[in-house]
Amino acid sequence: MIYIPNLLTLARIGLVPLLLVLLQEQQFLMSLYVFIIAGITDGLDGFIAKRFNAQTQLGAILDPLADKALLVSSYVMLSMMGLIPYWLMIVVVFRDLVIVSGYLIMVLFFGSVEMRPLRISKLNTVLQIAFIILVLAQLAGAALLAVLIPILAYAVFISSILSGGAYVYIWSIVATESPGNSGTP
Repeated sequence: MIYIPNLLTLARIGLVPLLLVLLQEQQFLMSLYVFIIAGITDGLDGFIAKRFNAQTQLGAILDPLADKALLVSSYVMLSMMGLIPYWLMIVVVFRDLVIVSGYLIMVLFFGSVEMRPLRISKLNTVLQIAFIILVLAQLAGAALLAVLIPILAYAVFISSILSGGAYVYIWSIVATESPGNSGTP
């Protein structure tokens, strides 16, 4: 059975190449529209899945991958174009690498691991999205928003470090408290 939330997630994944082409062509207003539409599909797929009990294992895998694809590709492309600082892109990408790698290591060593998004991680995602929206809006001509971009860049930086660190901390607790462990991570 095909579920609407999964179709929305696949649509979001499909919007990523379009967004990258629009960014490369410096079509910033269209890029902004595509990014906002992708963000709407993210919220909508989660709402529909929960509201109508349409959550699937496929959706549980695809949704975070779609989020990572959208955000990481946006940060990488904008930094490669010199439109956002490299240091910010590096922190955002490194955080995601730590989370994905950490999760895979936990599954490899401890089997099935339940991973729910932390509040700080949700905040980080909101800040990352807001930052990209502000950057694209400013590039599309909304100069009044430019004053908020550096503030949001530092908020993304701090929340990325805190959320990545929070996952590492939680996984270290799980690793030390797991049966058969000597107590050292």
